[in-house]
Amino acid sequence: MNEVPNSAATPAAAPPDPLECPVLTDNTVPAAPLLPPQSAADTFETAAARAAMVARLEESGELGRGPVREALLALPREILLPHAYVRVSGPGADPIDWRLLDGSHPDDRQEWLELIHSDESILLQRDGEPLGALPRGPVTGGHMTSMSTYTPATVEALQAMELGSGQRYLELGPGPGVSLALAAAITGPGLATGVERDGPMAAFAQRNLDHLGVGAVVIEGDALEGHEARAPYDRIHSGIGVPCVPAPWVEQLAPGGRLLTTLATRTPSWPGQLLVTRTAAGTVEAVLKGRPRGYRPLLGYRWLNALDHRARIKDNPGTARSTRLTPPPDDAYGFWLAAAYLAPGLVRDFQTETMTIVAPEDDSWAVAGPGDSTVRVHGPRDVWAELEDLYARWEQAGRPERYRVDLRDSTGAQHVTSGAGPKALAWTLPPLAAVPRQTP
Repeated sequence: MNEVPNSAATPAAAPPDPLECPVLTDNTVPAAPLLPPQSAADTFETAAARAAMVARLEESGELGRGPVREALLALPREILLPHAYVRVSGPGADPIDWRLLDGSHPDDRQEWLELIHSDESILLQRDGEPLGALPRGPVTGGHMTSMSTYTPATVEALQAMELGSGQRYLELGPGPGVSLALAAAITGPGLATGVERDGPMAAFAQRNLDHLGVGAVVIEGDALEGHEARAPYDRIHSGIGVPCVPAPWVEQLAPGGRLLTTLATRTPSWPGQLLVTRTAAGTVEAVLKGRPRGYRPLLGYRWLNALDHRARIKDNPGTARSTRLTPPPDDAYGFWLAAAYLAPGLVRDFQTETMTIVAPEDDSWAVAGPGDSTVRVHGPRDVWAELEDLYARWEQAGRPERYRVDLRDSTGAQHVTSGAGPKALAWTLPPLAAVPRQTP
């Protein structure tokens, strides 16, 4: 929980952060995941690729000892990711040129194997296409409608949920089923369920999961509704970003359970990660943190984009003026999360040399520099002035990194606050009703 320091008294030791990944530091050997005997297809080559992937994640500090590590080592992900699209076109191209790698083709195999064991998101499906027999090689047009989550994000989520053997697990929007399969390897067969809206992807994932033999089930349906038939769940993980928490997800969470999701706003720049817990007594608590990464929002949700303004900003960065705000660091996640809600309509262009924040719908932008005391601004909306004011409020609130979310309002509104008192930052999450829904 986020505590705003407002007392001279020595504070009590802070409780463990429930969103931090647990890492085993003793010599206890974690229980091996439940997986069937590995098939002949699980060659030395693929096992070595998994070992290298795990070593890389351990070296970066993203993966600790425990069941997630053991599942990553044991699970032959090539069964779940038999092909992958590679983008050939540069940013802004339309139509986009792609190249499909077929993992079974000798000319593609090495590149494909390295890709599916990398930290990249694996692109799998264009425009909802059937996935039975895709032709390898170049293809033009279309946009990606399904992909696997990149591995560090999957690791972070599974560790944060403290997934264990015998727990009932629900995955919302599992895509090809990589995180679902890892979860099933940890919980044991028959306990992991996925709800996937895309029919061809649901069938593709189920077919590959059956081949893998981990005992996971993928249901074709609306992930926003959860899956009541197998509820309650000890762990719920959403692989899609949502503007607020759908009520069925909370209702289907068992006492002692954990629910983890990305909260999406109209900006892709500053995602939030929400952890909802239900105590043994049934009380629901929720903590929101800013994160460097998050899941893509559900289909139909439109993100703001700074790309169309990039050339104009380069030609005319704006009028220079002095500023009292040094560009906040990228890892000031609590501030940037608040900016996503309290300075809405902004998006950052991370490809520029200096910090560039754009308000696309207001044809306005701010470019930091030159130096820490100067900023260049353009357009009817003074983007940087809003950030200056918000940063001062964030500091007055105690520079919060975590926010409480109240899910108990009988009207369905979900209220966020950094703490108590008049200086606390507060906002209300946008409702699901504001999100365009995909037609079945």
